[in-house]
Amino acid sequence: MSTFWSTWVVVLTVGNIVACLWLIRWTMKKRSNEAATGDVTGHTWDEDLQEYNNPLPRWWLWLFYLTLAFAVIYLALYPGLGNYQGLFGWSSHGSQYTQEMQAAEAKYGPIYRQYASVSVDDLASKPEYAEARAMGERLFLTYCMQCHGSDARGSSGFPNLADKDWLWGGSADQITASIANGRQAMMPAHGHLDAASIDNLVAYVRSLSDPVTDSAGQSAGRQIFVTAGCVGCHGLDAKGNVLLGAPNLTDNTWLYGGSAATIRETITKGRHGIMPAHQELLGQDKVHLLAAYVASLSR
Repeated sequence: MSTFWSTWVVVLTVGNIVACLWLIRWTMKKRSNEAATGDVTGHTWDEDLQEYNNPLPRWWLWLFYLTLAFAVIYLALYPGLGNYQGLFGWSSHGSQYTQEMQAAEAKYGPIYRQYASVSVDDLASKPEYAEARAMGERLFLTYCMQCHGSDARGSSGFPNLADKDWLWGGSADQITASIANGRQAMMPAHGHLDAASIDNLVAYVRSLSDPVTDSAGQSAGRQIFVTAGCVGCHGLDAKGNVLLGAPNLTDNTWLYGGSAATIRETITKGRHGIMPAHQELLGQDKVHLLAAYVASLSR
């Protein structure tokens, strides 16, 4: 943190504490035109509802002072004022954090490690490893449900993990690689195409998974599918490529939606999907169990 921003944080923090103290003292000050304690102030609502001039209880007032005193003591002992580290010199990455992580690893590490030598396929399918799958499910609910949902069926932009449709492949190694290393997909924008070409391309893409769709632009759209470079990722048969994360366009499974408007938006604006890597965060043994649970969802 630069000196400027450190000073800025210190001024704001200390200024707020001082302002709170001043506000308490200012509101307690007796005014010359103020009604006597216990008398009505002259404010009336709903014809006969009157306000009395009664001060706050002393114990309530002292709570405000205690919070201010706590803030001063805390900021003196711990980091909170810019670059100042506090009298204790505590850090979230210091010895306390390291000790807590080591203690957690010593306690919980063997629980995850007991399944490290069992293959993902066995963990995902065999009845005797139900406990391992339950552990993987708890990991999923902690780290993955925010995007894929608690039922793993995803939402717009986040893949459904409970079906058999895989953008990057559904083998044990491919699932493990997706979780450990993350994925980054890129659908380039094709806004350079004119409106008629995009309409034809949309018609052709929709017809791949819905042959009943009747449109005069399908034939022209197929030609554009080839010349615009779509085959480079999705293939001539439009069945996609797991090496690139390019989806199969013939199975009526849509990541962002299969309506004409959504497909048009995808073509013109492109898409950029990111699956964050979890290897460093979770470690190999947890990734192993998480991959097993994810694999079990579609099997």
